[in-house]
Amino acid sequence: MKKQVLLCLLVFALCADALSQPRVVSMLCENRTNPNGIDVLKPQLTWLLTGNRRNIHQSAYELRVGTSSKELAQGKQLVWNSGKISADQSVHVPYGGSPLLSGKKYFWQVRIWDDKGQASGWSPVAEWQMAFLQPGDWKASWIEPGFVQDSISRPSPLLRKTFKTSKKIQSATAYVTARGLYEARINGQRVGDAFLTPGWTSYKKRLQYQQYDVTNLLRQGANAIGVSLGVGWYSGYLAWGDAKNHFGSRIGLLFQLNIQYTDGTEEVISSDNSWKSSTGSILYSEIYHGETIDARKEKEGWSTAAYDDHDWSGVQLSSDNNKNTLIATENEPIKKHEQFKPIRIFTTPSGEKVIDFGQNLVGWVKVQLKGRPGDSIVLQHAEVLDKNKNFYITNLRLAKQKNTYIFKGNGTEVFEPHFTFQGFRYVKITGFNGEINPDNFTAYALYSDMPATGTFSCSNQLINQLQHNIQWGQRGNFLDVPTDCPQRDERLGWTGDAQAFSRTAAFNFQVNNFFSKWLKDVAADQRADGSVPFVVPNVLGQNEMGSAGWADVATIAPWNMYLAYGDKRLLEQQYPSMKAWVGYIQGVSKEDLWNSGSHFGDWLFYRPEDDNDGRSAITDKYLIAQCFYAHSTQLLINTAQVLGKTDDVSTYTKLLQRIKAAFLKEYATPAGRLISSSQTAYVLALQFDMLPENLREQAAQRLVDNIRSYGNHLTTGFLGTPYLCHVLSRFGHLDVAYTLLLQDSYPSWLYPVKMGATTIWERWNGQKPDGSFETPGMNSFNHYAYGAIGDWMYRVTAGIDTEEDAPGYRHIIIRPRPGGNLTQATGSLLTYYGNIKSSWQLQNGQFSLDVEIPANTTATIYLPVKNNAAIQEGGKSVATQKDIRLVSTGKEQTVLEVGSGQYHFTTAQ
Repeated sequence: MKKQVLLCLLVFALCADALSQPRVVSMLCENRTNPNGIDVLKPQLTWLLTGNRRNIHQSAYELRVGTSSKELAQGKQLVWNSGKISADQSVHVPYGGSPLLSGKKYFWQVRIWDDKGQASGWSPVAEWQMAFLQPGDWKASWIEPGFVQDSISRPSPLLRKTFKTSKKIQSATAYVTARGLYEARINGQRVGDAFLTPGWTSYKKRLQYQQYDVTNLLRQGANAIGVSLGVGWYSGYLAWGDAKNHFGSRIGLLFQLNIQYTDGTEEVISSDNSWKSSTGSILYSEIYHGETIDARKEKEGWSTAAYDDHDWSGVQLSSDNNKNTLIATENEPIKKHEQFKPIRIFTTPSGEKVIDFGQNLVGWVKVQLKGRPGDSIVLQHAEVLDKNKNFYITNLRLAKQKNTYIFKGNGTEVFEPHFTFQGFRYVKITGFNGEINPDNFTAYALYSDMPATGTFSCSNQLINQLQHNIQWGQRGNFLDVPTDCPQRDERLGWTGDAQAFSRTAAFNFQVNNFFSKWLKDVAADQRADGSVPFVVPNVLGQNEMGSAGWADVATIAPWNMYLAYGDKRLLEQQYPSMKAWVGYIQGVSKEDLWNSGSHFGDWLFYRPEDDNDGRSAITDKYLIAQCFYAHSTQLLINTAQVLGKTDDVSTYTKLLQRIKAAFLKEYATPAGRLISSSQTAYVLALQFDMLPENLREQAAQRLVDNIRSYGNHLTTGFLGTPYLCHVLSRFGHLDVAYTLLLQDSYPSWLYPVKMGATTIWERWNGQKPDGSFETPGMNSFNHYAYGAIGDWMYRVTAGIDTEEDAPGYRHIIIRPRPGGNLTQATGSLLTYYGNIKSSWQLQNGQFSLDVEIPANTTATIYLPVKNNAAIQEGGKSVATQKDIRLVSTGKEQTVLEVGSGQYHFTTAQ
């Protein structure tokens, strides 16, 4: 009996010890899970730890990296063993071993020690595969179809190559890119699950290739590669009018297949003049205008080895075989995501047959139908119906957004596009006389495969719909670059929209790699004098750049990404670009005033149609420019401090003082009144600390008075809107901020929601109360810029923020600030350390707050209560809790500090 008791106690002790051990539960290399195609010489490794107690901190770690997953556990074939390193860093830890080799696959594990000295077990094995690291790694040549190209009007080319493998294959990796877009197949099977590859970059300077593990697609014996091409962003229409061929007029392919056999030998199959070319079922494909597919011209089995290609043409080697601009893919590719079935099919008053998918989305519609040979079905796409409930496409301008499918006539046929995308909620069906059934149509959302990270909800359903609209605006416009809109003949990477929304974007989705990649294009397209284009990639020319609030993306977006992810390397990467942009402004300024050049100003600010008494909220463009000059300089100072560039800190601190002094002299009276009385003028002056402290309170009051003079409505445009509520809540006017947030008449965030919007609109009144529209020349219904209020909802309403001195949520701030008619709000954010949650509720005079803090972080919690004695956590007074430290108690709040864990605070309000 005693032995049994002792055995039970021993088992219990062992189980308790195992449960108390810290664990590594998630591992990332370059912010991705088991990625292919890493061209960083010292990849950054990240791991997430967890445990079953509060206040878990890492005190040390050990990393090991090897070339064999089987041998790794025995510590064999290692290229790096860090040994035990006393450090609490678990995010962005750089590889420190032997030089990494091109195309090589590496396996890694980590174990950690917590703050009590207790070790975790080794983590599961993770992996990454290197990309090409040397120019000589590319053996392939650029090839083009063997027939004359009119790159837009001719059918999409098909390229193929057959080859044999006589030995057993150990592994095979394909490296693929195109001038244009491509879809690759091996032995009839699609390569990868990404779309619109190779994505969009500043092609003349940076062209991405993709890397695929295709081992399972190959077979011993006869094999075939097939690749179809589209014009895409490379030579299709971009911007306005007949603008095309921005990067070149001839599309082409670069393909290399590296095969490793089990006997240790290797073989390379690459694009060269032995390939063949033809055309198939894709008669026309273009991003703005859509795609035409004739199933009768489909070459069945064309990407298989058994296909007879004797009548195919050859290919030609490209006259431009440059491979110096090739880069591995850094960010997440575009993939298919949510599916939507029709919520109704109806006939409009004009007699149009229309499908309503219930959500304004970006992607395309897959069709499954039967038809007679030669019959066709045409799908035209639109965002909204007009005031008479008819199909409306005038706001698309010249973009046709039309897909045409021609039937082969052999049973049920499946159609979907390849090299285009549409922005739509409604689809008009023409040309098809058969029955239209909802089961025949499925809409697919396409966007970059960014992991979802943020959630927000509250007791107000209109605000919840606003959050929905913000996230869907981001989904629809984050297709490899942050575009302004996804439907009309534009769809460009407007820099002003991107900077305004960048902080909100980093709450909703993990956009570290997305912005890191795009910001490299910003730097690549930056003019030699430091000026930054209106759009990136720049397809508008060398004179379309340098606008305040747009070009400042060069400083704003890198800093916001640093705050969100704590990635110092990104700041190092962008610092020359940031410095060059501030240098450009210095060069065109006179006596430290930036009062020259062409600027967009506070784009799409409020302006009544018949403005007889001057109610349009016009803000002096040079006042705006001076504010952003100061802001970019301040961010450059911040970045220089992080990077240890002390000389630059000193230089730009002095410059900033002169910039602000010049602002006061030029744009403000001694009493603090600005030359522009608009909301945006005071918002920017206060947000960027352009006024001395003794003038800020009166400026905030002027802002409030202005808001009230417009009936508690905002009047800001693209540049003032992101900061409006932040300024109000910072300067003691939280109630006014909530009044604006909850306002539901024009102009407001909730007006489009009440009008039935499912995304953010470009204009505050894109559709008027009577159903009529604003000017169709610029009236997108999927335009995320005004969705920048999401940042305030996360950081102020839910109260989740990061300490700037411990970015990436290493030290978390939880400071919910209830207001308006809200009785509850919940926000969550999945960070590199784990999930953060802040959920508060007001009920029967009691305030409660549920908080989740991930391991290896700390948090400062601000509770909106005066008496700390009334605060309980888990039913006990916080004063008795060892895991909670009381920092201060003031008139408006109590401040606590905690470590990781879950907390439930309650208090009488």
